[in-house]
Amino acid sequence: MAALCLLFLAPLAVMGLGSLQRPLQPPPDGLDLWPDPATWSNYGSVADFMPLLRLMLNSLLLVAVAVPVTVLVTSMAGLALVTSRGRTRALLAGVSVLMMLVPASALWVPRVVVLRTLGLTDTPLTVALLALAGTTPFYVLLLALAYSRIPISVLEAATLEGMSPYAVWRRIAFPLVRPAAVAVAALSFVYYWSTFMDPLTLVASPRHWPVALGLRNLSEMEAALYPIYLAAAVIVTAPALLAFLVSQRAFFASVVKR
Repeated sequence: MAALCLLFLAPLAVMGLGSLQRPLQPPPDGLDLWPDPATWSNYGSVADFMPLLRLMLNSLLLVAVAVPVTVLVTSMAGLALVTSRGRTRALLAGVSVLMMLVPASALWVPRVVVLRTLGLTDTPLTVALLALAGTTPFYVLLLALAYSRIPISVLEAATLEGMSPYAVWRRIAFPLVRPAAVAVAALSFVYYWSTFMDPLTLVASPRHWPVALGLRNLSEMEAALYPIYLAAAVIVTAPALLAFLVSQRAFFASVVKR
């Protein structure tokens, strides 16, 4: 387990150490990871190569809208899947699994055509429209797994008491699966914060780009300036990493039955 953790942490360590290297230096002779001396000025130079503040604000606006919508849609869909009966339940679960097998690249062109026809492309919130479809069926299945641990008699009793489906979801079911909802929120935060292919195909104006797309554009700079690029990568990665660290207990609680 420790070796596996080190394997996943190694790229972060290389990124962090590389961001402290001096720019405009000749390529090292061999593997030279440790900066000597460490140069923190690379972080201040990032804004000279990309409009970091504006891109960060675009991403914050994107996740502020997309994450709550994703949690709302997937939590309702997950409950609908669990409370369905017989063939309907099997059909919904099968369709969800089938949609997970569809390559993301197969959806790029249809999304562009549909949203462009509706006049909804090239805005800061264009990518957030994907949250209306729950972002990915995996989140629906994750919440459905959490709902399945609630005794069906509890939900049926609430219905017999005259509660509407919305009231059952809001007052009974959703409060019982909050760890799973936090997990979905964290995963969707990471997705919308780090995605660049969706905005690359849907958002043409650089002023509306999220920060991940701006970082991808910065990757085309010359190799001698890569320490500045790595410093930008550290800045962009930090919020997603923080979101995972804050929600990791809820994430594992949602998939491991206590």
